[in-house]
Amino acid sequence: MFFGEFEYKVDEKGRVPIPPKFRGLLKAGMMLTPGVEGCITAYPIKEWEKLAATLTAGSLSPSKLRMLNRAVFSTAFSLKIDGQGRIALPAPLEQHAEIVSEVVIIGANNYLEIWNKVRWEEEKAMAQEQAWQLLEGLERHR
Repeated sequence: MFFGEFEYKVDEKGRVPIPPKFRGLLKAGMMLTPGVEGCITAYPIKEWEKLAATLTAGSLSPSKLRMLNRAVFSTAFSLKIDGQGRIALPAPLEQHAEIVSEVVIIGANNYLEIWNKVRWEEEKAMAQEQAWQLLEGLERHR
């Protein structure tokens, strides 16, 4: 399980450290994709395989399933952590997330998200404001 929030600087080669407590969970590698809210989503290989299986067994029409597969898999990058615990962010994903010099890596249960620091502060404020309302809604449906 991934949780917590970690701030890092991006080095001159576009590399970012992975939080030490997550490296063991990612030693088999990871898949990076554009995140929906403007971040980078990093999946451990096993979680990526689960996602891929879900997409191949989906209940969408064949044309919609092909479109979804193209959107997801054509923008994905396979990475391994280097000997110093870093990954090199692919340029298309850096651009998608508007990452320049500072990032925040957050744990999001079974995956990580890599955020531009300013965008994360905005997203975090909004998420925290709404989280309690969402939790209360979940409690009512139990």
